[in-house]
Amino acid sequence: MKQQFGLLTIFIVAGLFLDNINALQFTDCGSKTGKFTKVSVSDCDTTKNECILKRNSTVSISIDFSLAEDVTAIQTVVHGKVMGVEMPFHLQNPDACVDSGLKCPLEKGETYEYTASLPVLKAYPKVNVMVKWELKDQNNEDIVCVEIPAKIQ
Repeated sequence: MKQQFGLLTIFIVAGLFLDNINALQFTDCGSKTGKFTKVSVSDCDTTKNECILKRNSTVSISIDFSLAEDVTAIQTVVHGKVMGVEMPFHLQNPDACVDSGLKCPLEKGETYEYTASLPVLKAYPKVNVMVKWELKDQNNEDIVCVEIPAKIQ
């Protein structure tokens, strides 16, 4: 009986480990003056390995991050990487210090939450895309850079 319980435990732990391999991974793509601690994308099933972005909709994103340096200005830059080619996503409000939950200037050592919306246009093709989301400081350095695996449907 003890041996069966031990094997059952091993199978459960192995199953949880394998589930986490397929779980969504947000990747740091070159953060310099900050570090993201949490990323959330609306209607994204994080048990899958990519977020589904539905055409003709708007996706909300939230990034919690901490700062290693003071920041006086922040610009948002978003690209979609398809087959190795980066294409810019147009944002209505690239100034992250306005209507994004941030009030500039920001102080080092503090943690902040940035929020934004990304329109997924009906004209976008149905493709797998790596969304590269950057918050750049007054020196055009990446505060945070996060890659989000996605699929446009």
